[in-house]
Amino acid sequence: MDLEDLQTFVEVADAGGVSPAARRLGVSKSIVSRRLFRLEAELGIQLLARTTRGAALTEAGVTFREHAARVCAEMEAAREAILPSGELRGLLRIAAPLSFGPTHLAPVFAELARRHPLLHVHAYYSDRFVDIVGEGFDCAVRVGHLTDSNLIARRVVPFHGLLVASPEYIREHGAPETPDELLTHQALMQGTETWRLTDGDRAIGVHPQGRFKADNGSALVAAAVAGLGIASLPDFLVADHLASGALVAVMTRYPVPEAGIYVVRPPGQHPPRKILVLTELLIEHFG
Repeated sequence: MDLEDLQTFVEVADAGGVSPAARRLGVSKSIVSRRLFRLEAELGIQLLARTTRGAALTEAGVTFREHAARVCAEMEAAREAILPSGELRGLLRIAAPLSFGPTHLAPVFAELARRHPLLHVHAYYSDRFVDIVGEGFDCAVRVGHLTDSNLIARRVVPFHGLLVASPEYIREHGAPETPDELLTHQALMQGTETWRLTDGDRAIGVHPQGRFKADNGSALVAAAVAGLGIASLPDFLVADHLASGALVAVMTRYPVPEAGIYVVRPPGQHPPRKILVLTELLIEHFG
């Protein structure tokens, strides 16, 4: 039984389809399909039921996937054990935010590739919410507050958010003092999000309204500097503008709760060492 066929089956089972598994493995869909056919032919049983929406495990596939995943994990551990100390190889696909990644994360990814010449590092930058399992990523770096999910997360570093506006906006519209007053102001948002604030030990959720929206943090910074409204942004995005006076903090009596930068990965008992090394390198860089 070919180990490559087993690994391909596990990837398809976890990703939910041939296409995302092919992206994750860095091969064509025809190669993935050929490996699956070969494995099913050797076992004499159907492991996956192909549908228009992807691939679902059969009852036999569910059982076989657990055994196949353990075999693949053990072989990966065995390979790492005999490699020269610290050496990584293979492909690491990382999803990262566009507002933060090219400036703050890209140097870390480059350093990872420099330290490990046999490792292929593919970084994809986007501020949209990426389905790392469905789209075939090994991990993602996420900034902010994590939503509940079955993904496994490790915090790299904490950071704080701020409500900010330009001095011009405040001169024209005034500065809100309470969460209720905030609702009367123009908010600069990514979508229809809830802004989180704190009042002592009490958490407050505010649903602001506004006419300017962008799916990129840097674009929201530019809108705030232009005087279009109030934005809730990470401190590292607005620090220079606060220092220059182009932006000022508002409603500091109701601070934004502490958030963080996280590395998230699909569920699994044994995280690949390349993700552990990336996480430690990020902690080293930001720490």
